Amino acid sequence: MAGPDISQTQIYEWLTGDENTRMCDDIPDSACKDQPQNFMRHLWASLGNKLADELSSARLVLPWLMGVIGAPVWMVGLLVPIRESGALLPQVFVAGFIRLKPQRKWVWVAGGLLQALSALALALLALLGKGTLGGALVLASLVALSLARGLSSIATKDVMGKTIAKKRRGTLMGWSGSVAGAATLLAGGVLMLFEDRPGQLALAILLGIAALGWALNAFCAARIQESPGAIDGGENAWDSLKLGLSLLKEDRTFLHFNLARALLLSSALALPYLALLGQQQSGAQLGGLGLLVVVSGLAGMLADPVWGKRADTSSRRVMRDAAAGSVFCCLAGALLAWLPAGWTSQIWPYALIYGLLVIVHHGVRLGRKTYLVDMARQDNRALYVALSNTLTGILMLIVGGVLGGLAQWLGSGALLVVLAAAALGAILSAQQLPEVE
Repeated sequence: MAGPDISQTQIYEWLTGDENTRMCDDIPDSACKDQPQNFMRHLWASLGNKLADELSSARLVLPWLMGVIGAPVWMVGLLVPIRESGALLPQVFVAGFIRLKPQRKWVWVAGGLLQALSALALALLALLGKGTLGGALVLASLVALSLARGLSSIATKDVMGKTIAKKRRGTLMGWSGSVAGAATLLAGGVLMLFEDRPGQLALAILLGIAALGWALNAFCAARIQESPGAIDGGENAWDSLKLGLSLLKEDRTFLHFNLARALLLSSALALPYLALLGQQQSGAQLGGLGLLVVVSGLAGMLADPVWGKRADTSSRRVMRDAAAGSVFCCLAGALLAWLPAGWTSQIWPYALIYGLLVIVHHGVRLGRKTYLVDMARQDNRALYVALSNTLTGILMLIVGGVLGGLAQWLGSGALLVVLAAAALGAILSAQQLPEVE
């Protein structure tokens, strides 16, 4: 039985670029010997999660699903806010509940299984759903999926903080994104073989694979060796909220981080509008969806290991540099919207900028995740993650609604300029954050 352990350790050393498997900063001594095996289980779990996220994307796949079943257009505009806010808003209310659990991985497992069931419901709706009722059921399934995603998100970061040492977490997230990007690339290539219009069976298969991804996520999470942690300090929902708000007053670094994170929403909010510009110019055929999925997967595969390594050195600088990339991509997208139609009648220019923005967005996500995990301590990490995510969820709903109105009034091109200005503010804000690595 020693063979598998040795091979996992060797793979761990190769992926992290360090032969010192006993480097165990900021984790319990009991977790040190299990770190190589846990690293690989985290990696496979993240692969399943990231692949499932891409194949059920509210920015690309679910809008196509709504079009196939003939759902009203206004419902499409609710997909991204529900997907993001539904995952973020409730987290502060479950932080106290998770804190009472000596092993938090089982909360992660429950969230993964619930997401798998929700994805299966979406796959069935791709085959059977029609019209307004079908669209409403898609939104209801997405609400369930997003709430389960929030449950997994907070537990995942807490378990990572207990089982993976500092200066290894960004590398782990980087490699998981790279492997998932390769799998997504393959799925997008298959989609590009379809020429005319999205088929219900093809979308159902995609969503079925997403369900399998979350099942893999739950299975690997269950196998992580997690030492029981302290359960002191568990709070009910309102006590957690009050404690979290007091932290915003007392911890200036945490407050400043959340300001930077709010401004960094520009990259996430710009992606669907850039994709919409491409769809308006080139049509909404399945081949166009496949191209964007391929670009997204390729961008993640190439970008995440680089961002991950850099995040282990300075996650603050990763956030700053990704914000600068957001400024460039938003302005380039706006320029495309204003060029003569003859220059931008194909989806390729939009796919290029979309891919660059995906690379930037991966940097935003990796930078702020690594910064938050490293900034917090073991005894308050779950609460910090939950409060930050809840604040971001509230902002996503508010800002998303405002931007929807601005897009209707100003057009997508002008809206991208507004988002570029927000990203410029994120550069200045991230630059002022202290180092935490």
